[in-house]
Amino acid sequence: MDNILVVDDERNIRTLCSRVLAGDQIEVHGVGSGKEGLQTADEVSPDLVLLDLRLPDMDGIEVLRALKARHAETAVIIITGFGQIQSAVEAMKAGATDYLEKPFEHLDKLKLAVARALEEVRARREIQRLHRLQEKEYRVDQLIGDSEVTRRLRDLIGKLARSEAATILIHGESGTGKELVARGLHYESARRDFPFMEVNCAAITETLFESELFGHEKGAFTDAKAAKKGLMELADRGTLFLDEVSEMSLNSQAKFLRVLQERVLRRVGGTRDIKVDLRIIAATNRPLEMRVKDGQFREDLFYRLNVIPILIPPLRERRDDIMPLARHFVLDANTRFHKSIKGFTPEAERLMANYQWPGNVREVRNLIERLVILGSSDSIEPQHLPVQFAAQARQPVVTESSGDEPRTLAEVERAYIGQIMQRVESNKSKAAKILGISRQTLRKKLMEE
Repeated sequence: MDNILVVDDERNIRTLCSRVLAGDQIEVHGVGSGKEGLQTADEVSPDLVLLDLRLPDMDGIEVLRALKARHAETAVIIITGFGQIQSAVEAMKAGATDYLEKPFEHLDKLKLAVARALEEVRARREIQRLHRLQEKEYRVDQLIGDSEVTRRLRDLIGKLARSEAATILIHGESGTGKELVARGLHYESARRDFPFMEVNCAAITETLFESELFGHEKGAFTDAKAAKKGLMELADRGTLFLDEVSEMSLNSQAKFLRVLQERVLRRVGGTRDIKVDLRIIAATNRPLEMRVKDGQFREDLFYRLNVIPILIPPLRERRDDIMPLARHFVLDANTRFHKSIKGFTPEAERLMANYQWPGNVREVRNLIERLVILGSSDSIEPQHLPVQFAAQARQPVVTESSGDEPRTLAEVERAYIGQIMQRVESNKSKAAKILGISRQTLRKKLMEE
């Protein structure tokens, strides 16, 4: 139920508001002075206050400021008499949501203003609820794993989040959890109450890059019907996350470099510089040093981004994390899909722990979700796992036991791929599945032989 408080020294105004606004889902309280208004607000925590500017004991602006200080989420609509518009403007600057002139000649206008203000309050509270859920979900302790690498990573994220570090670059293969780390850096920081804005650089065309990141003014181009803030401006005081930054075009890189250096942007078609205060976190699944050497990434931008690097190793290099992650995802999937799978049999755990996980944490999560949805037994058993798990466990290890066998890592890999190709009778799709790589990667490796 919504609570509305009417603070007005005219009894007929209080009575009218109560008669027009009260209902099954709205309770209306009425008082005649500023002191009573503040006292009642403390008692009932109103969602909305209709506040007269002229009260017998206090100035309405004074009451407004006290209300906003004690009940920041409460919406306030100012009630003004004829000739008090200037005071209403001052009230709006002090935090009022809207203002209405009295006497109320059109009650529909009163109802509409109240409905709009209550809807705004509900929307703001829902945003705060979702923000709290996200803050809980993306805390650094949600980075699951028992390995020494993951423990060090949790410590590093906590330290960086609390620091003044303004630019951070996350390196890691696809599926390792770069976005989770970026959000952890945001929600563990003093910026947590401000926006976390995310942009996938691979998904934005070069022509839209400036408009998306910097915004545009009305009429800047054909479809610019109104001015629009860009993601950097929207992220002010918060965090901007640039995913797949290696895919940013060279032209876009040049435009972004100035903003990164000076934290000053200019909207497309604009003439005014806009200063922004934000933390920029970039992520890449491709070695940027190689992109620089290939001429695909600006060296000066690389060094600007790589002020504080974070490396997330692939899951195959932190095997102690595999089963903690898998168990965590089972619990999560049980809750979401109303299942009660208890865990894994010892043999299933062995196969899980020995698998290479080319898709990293994302592959673990997707597999567990599928197994829980389709599962009909209490535990996940070896036969429930995809065929490549057992196939990989049966693969012979190529050793260096004789002088005739390969000695370099490249030779070992070629011999191993040759064994698999022979076993599957040169079926590249089957071989790629067993090896845990894409068919395209396998073709490339075969061509290198």
